[in-house]
Order: sequence, then structure tokens, then C-alpha cells
Amino acid sequence: MSDLDQLTQSLARNLKRWRSERGFTLDALAARAGVSRGMIIQVEQARTNPSVGTTVKLADALGISIATLLDHEQGARVRLVTPPHNVTMWSTPAGSRATLLVGTQSRGPLELWSWLLMPNDASTSDPHPTGTTELLHVTAGELTLVVDGTSYPMPAGTSATFEADVPHAYRNDGPQPMEMTVATAIPPAR
Repeated sequence: MSDLDQLTQSLARNLKRWRSERGFTLDALAARAGVSRGMIIQVEQARTNPSVGTTVKLADALGISIATLLDHEQGARVRLVTPPHNVTMWSTPAGSRATLLVGTQSRGPLELWSWLLMPNDASTSDPHPTGTTELLHVTAGELTLVVDGTSYPMPAGTSATFEADVPHAYRNDGPQPMEMTVATAIPPAR
């Protein structure tokens, strides 16, 4: 079974499990997530691999991290995640990528990401749930962070934090690849 097949099966199993635990019908989850009922059925039956945006919307609607939605084999006091088990959630033909390194459900979802943005590449994000905070640190190149329409240049060595419940984007307007680490803290579902 390929990595993509394993990811699709894990997502299907976990989406069903978390939807059931939350007591959401297909229609209720569709309304909360802004995703069609048909898409949820396809995901739960492992017939499709949803986009990153759809996966984020489903995780947010369930009040869990993407890491939890993709792999719920957690529970040990210490959980080591080796590089072969990191999940690349976004990539472009230019070579840019966002890789989920590790996540936890403790006290609300908390995720740690490794980002690589190639020159002239960008990633945009819809608003996350109210109370979501992102912390980031640029380790190479220069990031242009755009939060709610305002741009913030961030050369290597610069860190930032922001409330991520507004539209935001990561852009590399420079000539060199940009690398950063991002932590996303999402409040627990109410």
C-alpha cells in the first residue's frame, strides 16, 4: 500500500470516528465545515484525497488538529515522529512544501510545521477558528507574511506571532528559497 493510500485510509477511518464522537451527522459536519455532504461521504469511504483546505476545514469543524485527523494512533506519554512519517500537506511544482512534523490534541490542537517556499511562490489560508494563534520563525531566506491584507517582511532570524482567525498568506518574493518553522495552536471545540 502506498503512503497516499495509507493516508487516505487513515483519514477515512479517523473522520468517521471523530464525527461519531462529536455526535455530528453528515449534514451537521458539512454545515460546520463548509464542505459538501458528498465530499465528506467520499472521504469517509476513502474514495478521494481531499485538498489541504478541505482537510483543514474538517479538522477545524471537529475541533481537532490535522495531525489527529490524519493519525489518531496517539496516547503514549512520548510519541516520536520520524521523517518518513511526516506528512507533506501542501506542495507546488516549483518545490515549495508545508510538512506537518508533529501535533497533539492536549488542551486543544497544537501543530508544528516545517515550511519551504521557493522564490515567487505563495500559500494562502482561510481564517482559522477564533482564538487560533500561529507562531513562526524564519530560518532561511525572507518571508512576506500577509495578515488580513497587511504585509510584513520577515528576513531570516525573525519570529512572529499572530491571531490566525483572519485571512493570511505566506509569500516568498525573494530570489532565495525561504524556510520557516510554524506552530499553530487551535482552541478546543466548544
